[in-house]
Amino acid sequence: MGIVKTEQKQQTIKQEVSLNGVGLHTGQDVTLTFKPAPANSGYTFKRIDLEGHPEIAADANYVTNTQRGTCLEKNGVIIQTCEHVLAACVGLDIDNITIELNAAEPPILDGSSKYFIEALEKAEIEIQDDCREEYVITDVISYVDDETGSEILIMPAKEYQVTTMVDFGTKVLGTQNATLNTMSDFKTEISDSRTFSFLHELEALLEHGLIKGGDLNNAIVYVDKELSESTMSKLKKAFGKDNIAVKSNGILDNLTLHHPNEAARHKLLDVIGDLALTGIRLRGKVIANKPGHFVNTQFAKKLSKLIKNDRRNFVPNIDINQPPLMDVNQIMEMLPHRQPFLLIDKIFELTESGVIGLKNVTMNEEFFKGHFPGSPVMPGVLIVEAMAQTGGILVLNTVPDPENYLTFFMKIDKVKFKQKVVPGDTLIFKCDLITPIRRGICHMQGYAYANGKLCAEAELMAQISKVK
Repeated sequence: MGIVKTEQKQQTIKQEVSLNGVGLHTGQDVTLTFKPAPANSGYTFKRIDLEGHPEIAADANYVTNTQRGTCLEKNGVIIQTCEHVLAACVGLDIDNITIELNAAEPPILDGSSKYFIEALEKAEIEIQDDCREEYVITDVISYVDDETGSEILIMPAKEYQVTTMVDFGTKVLGTQNATLNTMSDFKTEISDSRTFSFLHELEALLEHGLIKGGDLNNAIVYVDKELSESTMSKLKKAFGKDNIAVKSNGILDNLTLHHPNEAARHKLLDVIGDLALTGIRLRGKVIANKPGHFVNTQFAKKLSKLIKNDRRNFVPNIDINQPPLMDVNQIMEMLPHRQPFLLIDKIFELTESGVIGLKNVTMNEEFFKGHFPGSPVMPGVLIVEAMAQTGGILVLNTVPDPENYLTFFMKIDKVKFKQKVVPGDTLIFKCDLITPIRRGICHMQGYAYANGKLCAEAELMAQISKVK
């Protein structure tokens, strides 16, 4: 298993596009706007109805509730029922996008991903300069929920594939399976499969004031018990219908199934949306038996931990013998630092969202004269400083006159040192944006590698300020 850089380019959308509707559980009117996003930024939700327009990355670690959909929460800001939107983004091979909302929950529309797909296609796909990363599965990874018997696993395959098997122990639904062998078929085979519920669940939801935006056009309701007059009356009122009946196939009327196994296909849609929270394209076959948002997101969290560990140990593949993108003279044209405090020698990669730099550590470094002179070790604080200078190139690259700016630390967090750095080592620094640069503020994840191993990591926040 591991992260690989593919030859495929990342993708976003060319222009913004909006949809309007109501949230399934909140019943609130909501406008959702898809906007282009820079390479390597992933999927980000943005609450424009709240002060400061807070953002929440589509990250499994922010999942707080999976009772009737996948809910993300960060610093008290909530995004409910995010899975149908995310599934559409994955299904159209989109890597980076901002999803703006003026409420906590995306519109439910018809309960599928169909209308999100249509909107994104209107916005048109745009190819970006950076190559896509994939997490390649080489061993079976699984998660089992002992309480429900639900199980989900991923195994090696040539591309991202998903199979779902559902069995709710009811005569009306029975056992169903669905398979997606290639993501390019998501639009035609899966995207129009709508969410569903059983009658007994519907009664409980109505009693608790949920599904306020529900109607018979955005959820399939399987009737798994006798429909009493009392229940019939409640449903008529909830859905604003004069008459409600049960069709011969055991679902409430006013709706025709798109597929005989639409329930299994929608569960497959949910799996794709929930596993989008890993933040990377997967290359493997997912098999989910009785999937649900809880087991899906727990599995996404497990994968995220493995991916994070691999990313930390993913040494950038650069040829240090080739001419760099920037040599030390070009670096000094951008950075104000000078010897002995200029701690980077070369820049090999520089994009809108990431930078890779290098430092050759020699015995002539000034700090070796006083730091363990009998057994010289590069001070950890200077490794972090060198990492920050590499990141400084990234943020200064966003202004036309970098020589007129200084870069100042705002915060250093989650610093870890793994290996010592000694004379003769070659340090490779990799800094990637955690959030897009705004108002000259750069929040990034930095890694330092030596001898093919991770030797230090840190989250860094810095701001550029114009020299007066």
